[in-house]
Amino acid sequence: MRVRVDWRSSASLVGTVLRWLAVPLAVPLVIAIVDGEDVLAFAGAIAVTVVVGTLLERLRDDRDLGQREAFLVVAAVWFAVAGVGAIPFVLADPGSVTDSRALAHPVNALFESTSGITTTGATVLADFGAQSRAVLLWRQLLQWLGGLGILVVAIGLLSNLMVGGAQLMETETQTRNVHKLRPRIAETARLIWGLYVGLTLVAVVVLYGLYLVGAAPNMDLFNAVSHALTSVATAGFSPHPQSAGGFSPAAQWALMPFMTLGATNFILLYALTRGEWRRPAESDEFRFYVGFLAVASLIVVALLAGDPEFDGGLEPTVRHGLFNVISITTTTGYASVDYTFWTPAAKHLLFLCMFVGGMAGSTTCSIKTIRWLVILKSLRRTLFLAVHPQAVRPLRLGDGVVEEETIRDVFSYVLLAILIFFGLTVVVVVDSARVGGAIGEFEAMGAAASIFLNIGPAFGAAGPFDSYLAFPTSTRAVMVIMMWIGRIEIIPVLVLLTPAYWRS
Repeated sequence: MRVRVDWRSSASLVGTVLRWLAVPLAVPLVIAIVDGEDVLAFAGAIAVTVVVGTLLERLRDDRDLGQREAFLVVAAVWFAVAGVGAIPFVLADPGSVTDSRALAHPVNALFESTSGITTTGATVLADFGAQSRAVLLWRQLLQWLGGLGILVVAIGLLSNLMVGGAQLMETETQTRNVHKLRPRIAETARLIWGLYVGLTLVAVVVLYGLYLVGAAPNMDLFNAVSHALTSVATAGFSPHPQSAGGFSPAAQWALMPFMTLGATNFILLYALTRGEWRRPAESDEFRFYVGFLAVASLIVVALLAGDPEFDGGLEPTVRHGLFNVISITTTTGYASVDYTFWTPAAKHLLFLCMFVGGMAGSTTCSIKTIRWLVILKSLRRTLFLAVHPQAVRPLRLGDGVVEEETIRDVFSYVLLAILIFFGLTVVVVVDSARVGGAIGEFEAMGAAASIFLNIGPAFGAAGPFDSYLAFPTSTRAVMVIMMWIGRIEIIPVLVLLTPAYWRS
């Protein structure tokens, strides 16, 4: 019997998501009304998302979503939300849709929106002052929604789609069927929602509290909310052109724990709320994650301390080294200083941090620490078996045994991610040369890694205080696709490109 994809059910679910997108769009609409700016831009976006969402919802049938439909939904929702999210940028920007450097240009608007919903943090904004508070807040909200969305998808759907990270999450946390922490997926979503919202509110209180006591003079309520939204989401957009570098040292220290927690497995955070204080310490992945942050930060701080060009004293050296390692490793993408002027050794270490990522089951992107942990354990096992070929040595995470099929999935995923990264690097270099650009090889590698692994800032033209406008429009269009593929972890997109998916 031939089983075909139920595209009507998939489209209906996408429509439901789009219809509900009107709720977060109402927040910047209120700001626009209060400020008297860009009201029609957000009212128009709400009208489009409600109408399109309602029409798609009417395609609903009575069948449940299967695995095939889940692949389609995961891929389509992110792209559909990015498309609707771009509407306010096009309508609100004072520039022309034909100006390749204006946010109103369709490619730029889609780039900014996709960067937001995928929590990448790369931007094409060159003049932040030209944008209204409503537009700046919408950028922040898009990233917050993207962070929450990937949590729900990762725990609720991807663990059913045979993506190695979700399978490993079940083994490592010693929690079977992590997508069913509660009896129904709706309850799981509410659990995640509660943790996510709670952590965001704590971040708002801490950041705004610093402003009230005079420790962060320009961290007013708008900025506190904006940075709370994107630090917990490990996303990185800031309404300030100098990112976290535009705020006080106290604010930078305050952002570090929220970036770190946002990239921590939310199942472990849930365990902490239940009083299970030993669970994080018992997690192999958590120890590896924290250990990597500590070692990488120590090395960067040592490199900065030995750099005669970096004259900042002990506290700034420690703060900038720690902040930027945490930001890049967790794929947040904030910057406390323009690290493009650091020594080559420090910059290359930050580049390597891009490929690490945070924990599975978090808001973070990139390859993720659990996959690297499996690879390292697998390599150690290979060396052991080379000496003891008759031995039987299963690979363990915590008290659980990782299945051999999952190990193969991990190696395949990492190899595929690295191949895509190299391919995107070639595209960036070749396309830049085609238009007479001056993008160097390391700049191209940094931009490719940052875009595909959803980091945000990179080096050179794509540095933390610059924008991606230095790249050709055609390159930015390719980057839109790469951000989307990287955020949903490659597999759903590749499955959709397989002819057998549609035929059998």
